[in-house]
Amino acid sequence: MTEVIRVSPDRPDPAAIARAAECLRAGGLVAFPTETVYGLGVHALDRAALRRLFVAKQRPATDPLIVHVASVDQLAPLLAVVPDTVPTLARLFWPGPLTLVLPRSAAVPDEVTAGLDTVAVRVPAHPVARALITAAGIPIAAPSANLFSRPSPTQASHVFDDLNGRIDLIVDGGATTIGVESTVLDLSGDVPTVLRPGAVTVEMLREVFPRVDVSTAIAIGSPMPSPGLLEKHYSPRAPLTLFEGRRDAALPSLIVAARSALAEGKSVGIIAADEDREALAALGEPNRRILLRTIGSQEAVEAVAARLYASLRELDASGADVILVRSFPTDGIGVAVQDRLRRAAAGRIIHC
Repeated sequence: MTEVIRVSPDRPDPAAIARAAECLRAGGLVAFPTETVYGLGVHALDRAALRRLFVAKQRPATDPLIVHVASVDQLAPLLAVVPDTVPTLARLFWPGPLTLVLPRSAAVPDEVTAGLDTVAVRVPAHPVARALITAAGIPIAAPSANLFSRPSPTQASHVFDDLNGRIDLIVDGGATTIGVESTVLDLSGDVPTVLRPGAVTVEMLREVFPRVDVSTAIAIGSPMPSPGLLEKHYSPRAPLTLFEGRRDAALPSLIVAARSALAEGKSVGIIAADEDREALAALGEPNRRILLRTIGSQEAVEAVAARLYASLRELDASGADVILVRSFPTDGIGVAVQDRLRRAAAGRIIHC
């Protein structure tokens, strides 16, 4: 059984952090909170430990890992070259939810990079993550601490549900704050390119660079330059259908689909904006087969992002046969929310 150590999210106990750090140095697998989601940490230069991580997560070797360090000064051994723009980005966005893809050095194992010539690196902001990386004194490779393709964990209980018995230790620092994974910015080519959207938006990055491209490619089979690029990812066990479009078209379509599923005897999970609650009353609440989660106002997508993965997991745990979601506005972090919902839907998208 995996051990769980609880710590204060703001002032983690040094003794608990030291235990977790020693486990990492010894080749162990340790889950810990970052400001985005819980990560599953492992010594980034220990090939045997890295292989254990892939087995524990059931993660394909074509999906690279993000290496976490305590400061920009610790990047040099991991990189073939440090581009001139990195110090500026570090000053503006680190510590924080921005991952940079850069040319790697020979010291970084292929297991971290999926065999590519680049490595993804980040300096997290969460006090527990920073304390752990500092105490360990090593670079820590840390994908999300869940079984591969499941919704990422934003609470320690999510990690335990997926990985109990598969990993050594969980450092429980409470719920994460942002709730979706970091923005991934590829700096290895001629034009900076966002591979995965997150809380650091394209608009923020375009204040640094005259041009920033956004990749919409879906990885199929070959090694990926970034995590989170598969068509199916972040997915609950129940099939999820996403209704995209204007609210006055998408919400009625969702209600029709919910009625159809109810008529078939299914339990229907619904994730909606707070503003949708009144309209959804047309489904006849209270109804034990309607499992409704309103996760925030459509005018405050930051709150929606923070609740998204937990709501998907709650609906699975509640026995939903299907999950229906109306898309949220795509301002700011809403782009990341839409990206995660599209991948959770794995092609089941209704354009309204």
